[in-house]
Amino acid sequence: MVLNATVSFIEPIKTLVNMTNFILKDTRNIGVVAHIDAGKTTITERLLYHTGKLYRLGNVDEGTTAMDWMEIEQERGITITSAATTSFWKGKRINVIDTPGHVDFTVEVERSLKVLDGAVVVLCAVGGVQPQSETVWRQAERYGVPRIAFINKMDRTGSDFFRAIKDMREKLDANAHPIQIPIGSESGFKGMIDLITMKAFTFEGEEENVTCRVEAIPEDMKAMAGKCRHDLIEKLAEVDEHVMDKYVHDDGIYPHEMVENIRRVTIANKFIPVLCGSALNNIGIPQLLDAICDFLPSPLDMPPIKGVNPETGKEETREPSNDEKLSSFAFKIMSDPYVGKLTFLRVYSGVLESGTYIYNANKEKQERVGKLVKMHANKQEICSKVEAGDIAACIGLKHTMTGDTLCEKEHPILLESIHFPEPVISMAIEPRTKADQDKLSKGLHKLVEEDPSFKVSYNNETGETIISGMGELHLEVMVDRLLREFKVGANVGKPQVAYKETITKSVRCEGKFIQQTGGRGQYGHVVIEMSPAQQGEGIKFENKIIGGAIPREYIPSVKEGVETAAKSGALLSYPVTDVEVKLVDGSFHEVDSSELAFKMAGSIAFNEGLKKGVSILLEPIMSFEVVTPEEYLGDVIGDLNSRRAKIESVDQRGSAKVIKGLVPLGEVCGYATSIRSLSQGRASYTMEPSCYQEVPKNITEKIMEGTKK
Repeated sequence: MVLNATVSFIEPIKTLVNMTNFILKDTRNIGVVAHIDAGKTTITERLLYHTGKLYRLGNVDEGTTAMDWMEIEQERGITITSAATTSFWKGKRINVIDTPGHVDFTVEVERSLKVLDGAVVVLCAVGGVQPQSETVWRQAERYGVPRIAFINKMDRTGSDFFRAIKDMREKLDANAHPIQIPIGSESGFKGMIDLITMKAFTFEGEEENVTCRVEAIPEDMKAMAGKCRHDLIEKLAEVDEHVMDKYVHDDGIYPHEMVENIRRVTIANKFIPVLCGSALNNIGIPQLLDAICDFLPSPLDMPPIKGVNPETGKEETREPSNDEKLSSFAFKIMSDPYVGKLTFLRVYSGVLESGTYIYNANKEKQERVGKLVKMHANKQEICSKVEAGDIAACIGLKHTMTGDTLCEKEHPILLESIHFPEPVISMAIEPRTKADQDKLSKGLHKLVEEDPSFKVSYNNETGETIISGMGELHLEVMVDRLLREFKVGANVGKPQVAYKETITKSVRCEGKFIQQTGGRGQYGHVVIEMSPAQQGEGIKFENKIIGGAIPREYIPSVKEGVETAAKSGALLSYPVTDVEVKLVDGSFHEVDSSELAFKMAGSIAFNEGLKKGVSILLEPIMSFEVVTPEEYLGDVIGDLNSRRAKIESVDQRGSAKVIKGLVPLGEVCGYATSIRSLSQGRASYTMEPSCYQEVPKNITEKIMEGTKK
């Protein structure tokens, strides 16, 4: 071992790597996820620089990053759409997806985590676990994605490495433990001690000229490092029997053994290794790359992908192997001005080749694979095939949408799709001229294809086109993209809250649709029971018909009629949610009954039930976190109280106060301007959808009056 050696970590790829024949065990499919402004994009840029993919460092503030390639991203200094790329580090291929941090674009995180094998969760050393950190953590938990954590911004004033880890344990219920400890803090931060090898890494220089020195642990930190290493082994022993055996028998653990042990428990989602650094100053990135390769899984480490055979209805599995039957998943659509629609795919098994035909199991349609490309943000590199475990994009798929499964027609499989949240805010949009009408229609169609959380509808009463999304920023960005990318001249209205309706009591009602027109008539008759359902359940339909009162072939039509009627409520025509509908009785006519008649009868019965069931209005409630200097605390709380906010806690974070609680979305439209003026621009806030709650009667009356006007 050579100490005091200066190590250069910049290793440009000097030999061409055959990307299609890479060994699967040496592949890492990872995402970088975090709260907004935690430093995800900066970290991704540094990862690409150290792996030789980039030859100069980009800066988010200057709008020069490779991964934030859209003009609007560079202007605003935020990530809006997830970007994928491939790089290589010490014999490993790393497919990286950089995701947005803003809650309005959480769908990008959701679909990325669906297809990734591992994730780097970035936390701010000052802010610790923030609201969106919790959201992305829950998303990763839902898909069982193994994680490592990187505490960034260790050089910032108020940074606290161990407080951030404590935050992870308390707020995320994570078994997080450091495998590094920082040397110095705030402006004195200069490196870290590796608890596995018990070496110190110190960094000198700036940006591209940063060098790393491998040294002995400083004398004043030896005791602390020894204690932390002992604690690390103790924590590993709690979740791994191999380590427990050595710990009990007081056997030493070699560094390579510890790496194997940490890898095993990380992949099993029992342990979260925590690293530290400063991405902006290029500190700790090579060690993060090593940790990605050492601790996060390859496709071979993950369980076989499960799906359902659409022909038999039975569950099937596919191993991550080129010899298996093809199964791949479309997780993202992107419009390219030159090549058209790009469909991002994760291939789980088999080999996908350009020029071949594949089967869309969701649409039951054959698709031709035009070209296959490896992506580097918005740049493309043509490849002839994509093998099991890899991520690429396909050109030429016409019918495929986000969440569709692509496979072989002779061996079909349906993989689980992705859950997308419902929009919470809407606004009207109209073309300025007749020439803009077609452009607007095409632009909206492409944006809906790209982003499943963005919805477009048409209001027949007002003749307006309504766009709906996850927040004000989401809609703002979509309108901006329409103007820039699709050259649409458009006028937009003010953002409107996406209210919903539900019923408050159980009712029984019937619907009859009977028409006689001389020839064959129409006859449909249903009896349904409606009752309030649990929050978030939507419309639950259950067939309780016994004895064939309604033939089985008409039941789907009744359900379709109910779902159609639920799109417009009894109070203010908002969508109806959280209602349980049971089809209990009805009758039919041997000649006149039809699917249309039962669909209409279902709609009539549901509308009748809405009137009898005493409908109420529901509003979206946002969970919020406001960080403000202490001198503005009273003004900020007073303003929140005037907005019907329910404040749950006021905590201290460094020298600032952190206010957490719930507030109706309708009360905080344009809140960014208010909070800036209240605090002279020094306070910040984040919000994300929490739930729907009943609107107070006096507010309902105001909304109804405003609608009538």
